[in-house]
Amino acid sequence: MKTLIEYQDVYKAFGKKKIFEGLDLEIQQGETLTIIGGSGSGKSVLLKCLIGLLYPDAGAVLFDGNDVTQMNEKGLRGVRKRVSMVFQSSALFDSLNVGENIAYPLRENMRDLSEDEIRERVAKKLELVNLPGIEAMKPSDLSGGMRKRVGLARAIATDPEVILWDEPTTGLDPISTRIIDELIISMKKTLGATSVVVTHDMDSAFRVSDRMAMLARRKIVESGTVSQMQSSKNPDVRAFFDARK
Repeated sequence: MKTLIEYQDVYKAFGKKKIFEGLDLEIQQGETLTIIGGSGSGKSVLLKCLIGLLYPDAGAVLFDGNDVTQMNEKGLRGVRKRVSMVFQSSALFDSLNVGENIAYPLRENMRDLSEDEIRERVAKKLELVNLPGIEAMKPSDLSGGMRKRVGLARAIATDPEVILWDEPTTGLDPISTRIIDELIISMKKTLGATSVVVTHDMDSAFRVSDRMAMLARRKIVESGTVSQMQSSKNPDVRAFFDARK
């Protein structure tokens, strides 16, 4: 498999709080990798460093062989066309209806599309997340699970190669959680997307992951398949899993 994303000897701190010290991680094209770790360990920071929302203090973050940390705004726009993020809060614009929310990245990044093509694409993405025909609804009229799915529809509007999922099931009931898990799996099948998932939900992580990576002590301490991680003797991995039993 091709290495699509690579973090090389990454350091990051916010003031005196050190987040990463020599972090290394490789993510293969087409896989679903879940990043696990305690609260405040830097899981979401890792995602944001890939798309230039945050910058490491040292080290490199490579996307398809190119260092994101050295890119200008034009280069970052190119990355953001290929990588989309599903934010924990869904981050929908409350002043726009569902259709306009999903159309927003299309108007920003695919300006050659006609209004008819945009409407068709919006409808298609809503069907993909099992919410057909709700274009006219406002985000305030949606349940938490529906908001998450609309956030996903917006994230995949541009047919990204990579989807970053920041705590996608937080605050959801078990049925909505299962729906989101199935959508993560289906994005790989229908779009061939590479997914990087940050979650505290171990049941969800075990369901969706090809591989998992454990973030502790400011670096990736172990990575492997679900079965490899479940049988790991690494003390950080064991302590994390045992605390959730």
